[in-house]
Amino acid sequence: MTADQLPTPYYIVYEDRLRRNLELITDVSRRSGAKIIMAFKANALWRTFPIIREYNRNCTASSVNELRLGAEELGGEIHSYSPAYTDSNIDEYLRLSSHITFNSLSQWERFGSRASAAGISCGLRVNPKCSVIETDIYNPAKPGSRFGVDASELADGLPEGIEGLHFHALCESGAEDLRKVLAAFEERFGHLLPKVKWVNMGGGHLMTRKGYDIEELIRIIRDFRGRHPHIEVILEPGSAWTWQTGDLVSSVVDTVCNDGIDTAILDVSFACHMPDTLEMPYTPEVAEAAESGLPYRLGGNSCLSGDFKEGYFFPHPLKAGDIITLKDMNHYTTVKTTMFNGVPHPDMVLCRADGSCEYLRRFDYNDYKSRMS
Repeated sequence: MTADQLPTPYYIVYEDRLRRNLELITDVSRRSGAKIIMAFKANALWRTFPIIREYNRNCTASSVNELRLGAEELGGEIHSYSPAYTDSNIDEYLRLSSHITFNSLSQWERFGSRASAAGISCGLRVNPKCSVIETDIYNPAKPGSRFGVDASELADGLPEGIEGLHFHALCESGAEDLRKVLAAFEERFGHLLPKVKWVNMGGGHLMTRKGYDIEELIRIIRDFRGRHPHIEVILEPGSAWTWQTGDLVSSVVDTVCNDGIDTAILDVSFACHMPDTLEMPYTPEVAEAAESGLPYRLGGNSCLSGDFKEGYFFPHPLKAGDIITLKDMNHYTTVKTTMFNGVPHPDMVLCRADGSCEYLRRFDYNDYKSRMS
């Protein structure tokens, strides 16, 4: 079957677009000398991992569930980071991690000796205190952040046994932002670099976005490695792996007009199926929309009053049955979905390079019921 034969709603991932990103990331890794690993927080659609495994098997995990998924479905190195490990989950991290980053010195003091004894390469997350992200909910370097150790706590050096440093201060950012953050990192923590084996520069490197300066990224990494030839550089982007590789295809189920505002109600929900559009917030691109024409608000099918996005124009009046394709919905979107209100969850579809489609997952009542008890 092909995409136009599928009933809505469904998320669709395009194999050819995914491979395009994978090839670009692989080339950046080869040319820069950096190890680039995949972050599950942006993409956990594991039925597409057979494609990803052809290019990469290493990942970063921030929960036991992500940890297990990496072990079961990718099978490479697992670089773990959590704001706080606990007595109930640390053994699983120690069993499956190749690298483990601690968020605080107290966490290191509590679990570090066990991690070192297990043969895991241990690191500390540090805070470069360089904010390049405008939206506070995604800014880990804002004042009062709970992420990372301050430079003042490491004035006398690193604890014995720490082999790496990790910083994460980007979000869908460009190479020029990395240059700023890296300069702040080296200024604050440069005295520690002679003693470490690796530096993890975190995520947010949106190298697959059109217009991203890939050559500048490669220069930045090469220059850093030239200054510190003994250090392995690690990047763990999330969005870059699946940027613009898939959409959410929906249908109009009704149209209403109140106070002069026309709303097309869809068979999907912004709150349930595209939560980043309300959190970030941003207005997703719609394939069928135009730059001008008839104005519409697109409404979700949950009972949340704010479950809508506006600012769209269409060349003709919308009616029940019209297709609405919300573009670029395969990074962060699928991992953040909820079943609030019991709203039916979209199917998951993979479109192969030859145009044929297959269901990766279809959801039903039992999926909703089993989450409740």
